[in-house]
Amino acid sequence: MCYELEIMKADQHDFSTGTTTGVLLLNMGGPEKPQDIRPFLYNIFSDREIIRLGPSFLQKPLAWLIARKRAPKSRATYGRIGGGSPIARITRAQQQALQKKLSETGDFIVATAMRYWHPTTREALKSLADKPIDRLVALSLYPHYSCATSGSSLNELKRCLLDRPLGGELIEIGSWPEHPGYVACLAAKITQGLQRFDSESVDLVYSAHSLPVSFIEEGDPYVDHLQRTIAAVEKITGVQGRICYQSRSGPVEWLSPSTPDTIKSLGEKGCTNILMVPISFVSDHVETLVEINMDYKELAAGYGIRLETTASFNDDPDFIEALKDIVLQALHEE
Repeated sequence: MCYELEIMKADQHDFSTGTTTGVLLLNMGGPEKPQDIRPFLYNIFSDREIIRLGPSFLQKPLAWLIARKRAPKSRATYGRIGGGSPIARITRAQQQALQKKLSETGDFIVATAMRYWHPTTREALKSLADKPIDRLVALSLYPHYSCATSGSSLNELKRCLLDRPLGGELIEIGSWPEHPGYVACLAAKITQGLQRFDSESVDLVYSAHSLPVSFIEEGDPYVDHLQRTIAAVEKITGVQGRICYQSRSGPVEWLSPSTPDTIKSLGEKGCTNILMVPISFVSDHVETLVEINMDYKELAAGYGIRLETTASFNDDPDFIEALKDIVLQALHEE
C-alpha cells in the first residue's frame, strides 16, 4: 500500500504492543570517496525509471560509457567538498536519531537503503533478515513524489523483497508534502534565514531538483507537491517566493525556469539579496554544498547579489520528530 499521508498528529500513539516494526529510510545515496564516483554514476544511468538509453538491452552498456565520460568532471566537483558526498553519513545520523525517537513509543528497528550506492536495498534487507520484524515501513526521504525518486526506490524495494521476503505487511510512504511537522521545519529554516538580512529587502527563491518535462506530462505529481509545500509554508511565514529548478543534465526539455536563469533575471531587475531554499532536499549533499553554496553564490555575486541558503534539515531534532510522526501516522492508518 502506497499513499500520501493525511494531515494529523501521532504524538499520542502507543505502539508498545509486542509487535516489532522495521523502518527503512529510502534515499539516493552518494559516492563517499573518489573511486566510488564512476560506479555510482553507472548505477544511476542504469536505472530506466529515470532515464531510458535506447532499447533496454543497451541500457547498461551505454550507462557504462556515460559514467566513464562523466566521472572526471564529477570527481572534480566532489573534490570541492573533500572528495565524496556526506549524504551517507548524514542519513546514518538521521537513522540513529529516528531509532531513538521511535524506540520511545514501541519496538522499532530503523535501517537505511540507498538507491544508487551503499547500503543498497538488498544490503539493507539482508541486515534486517535475522530481526523479528512483523511489518516494514518504507519511508522515502523525498518529501515530493516523483517516479524518478520515491517511485524508483520503492520499486527497487519491492523487487528485492521478491528475492528476500521479510514476512508481514509492507507499508509504503512515498510523499509527505504537506505534513505539518515538515512544513513547520521548513518555515522555521526560512524565518531563520531571513533574519540574517536584518530589515533589508530579500527575494525568496525555492530551488528544487529539476525533472524532464515529459515526466510531468505523463502525470508525475512532483511539481504539484512542490507547490503544495510552498503554499503551506507561506501560510506560516507570510512571505511569498518563487520556484526554479536546478541540476539539469542531458539533452531533453527540463522544468523551467532554471535556477541560474532565475538568478540572472533577478540580478537584471536590481535584486540585491536572495535567500535560496533547497526545497526538495532534506540533507546536505553535492547539490546544496557545491551547486548552490558555491556555484550559484558566485553567479549571484557577479550581479551584485548577496545569496544565502537556508540550513539543511540533516538530523535537526524537529525534523526527526516530524519523521517519527510520519511513521506513527502511517501505522495508525493501517
